[in-house]
Amino acid sequence: MEKYGLVLEGGGVRGAYTAGALNWLLDHDIHFDYGVGVSSGAVYLVCYWLGDKETGHQMAVEYATDPENVGVSAFLKEGHYVAYEHMFRESFGKKAKIDVTPLRDSHANIEFGLYDLELGRTIYKGSEGLDNTYNLLRASCALPVASAIVELDGHHYLDGGITKMIPIERSVEVGCTKHLIITTKPADYVRKPANNAVKLMMKVIYRDYPSVLEDYKVRHLNYYKQIALISELEEQGNALKIYPSKNMPISRWKGNPKDCETLYQLAYADMDAQKDRILRFMGKSE
Repeated sequence: MEKYGLVLEGGGVRGAYTAGALNWLLDHDIHFDYGVGVSSGAVYLVCYWLGDKETGHQMAVEYATDPENVGVSAFLKEGHYVAYEHMFRESFGKKAKIDVTPLRDSHANIEFGLYDLELGRTIYKGSEGLDNTYNLLRASCALPVASAIVELDGHHYLDGGITKMIPIERSVEVGCTKHLIITTKPADYVRKPANNAVKLMMKVIYRDYPSVLEDYKVRHLNYYKQIALISELEEQGNALKIYPSKNMPISRWKGNPKDCETLYQLAYADMDAQKDRILRFMGKSE
């Protein structure tokens, strides 16, 4: 029998596209045997697995663009450009009232990519690590330089996207035979090498963890390895990659509610346009 995996790229604010695509899947009762996400993809994976369309939309359009969570106010709160601790505590917790314990208690077959600074590589943690402090999700989202290192279970973590931007390898490793991949970059996206300013900041900030800089230097090469693997799987009929059909003026760092809503709706429309293809790939009929 086929084993279907859902693979979610990160992308920060551009995760609005992921949210729209996942809510389309929920509206069409499409589910998976396994799911893996990194960075913002980890958050939207939780919303999807809980069947919570409303929070996915709110996170994409409202919470991810809230000046209290991103920008000057965030820096004043937590000393970083993105105040993830505030975002998860206030937005995900108090406003959305997300309860992740059903995923933990049911041993949901989902994983989240985190870069382990002590080990110097990306690892994956499953639903057994979820609780309503959201520290596991915060660790998966912890963008280098822009946010704080997260301590969890005696280790220190950053965003798993440092090496695994699109965690397709993990979906293959766990035995999935079909992979639906949602990315936040358009088809003509070009990932460039890290610039010298970023490398210098990382050298200073993470001087106790030299591997993170070395991995960041080759991040673009790892990205294209993941793209190549996806292309190979697509040629075999074992993968379907969903990506924005238009390039929206939204960076991973900053957006506004109007543009994020547009990106969310673009994802929903893109999924609708490929409805027959998606249903066939998933072995479903109308």
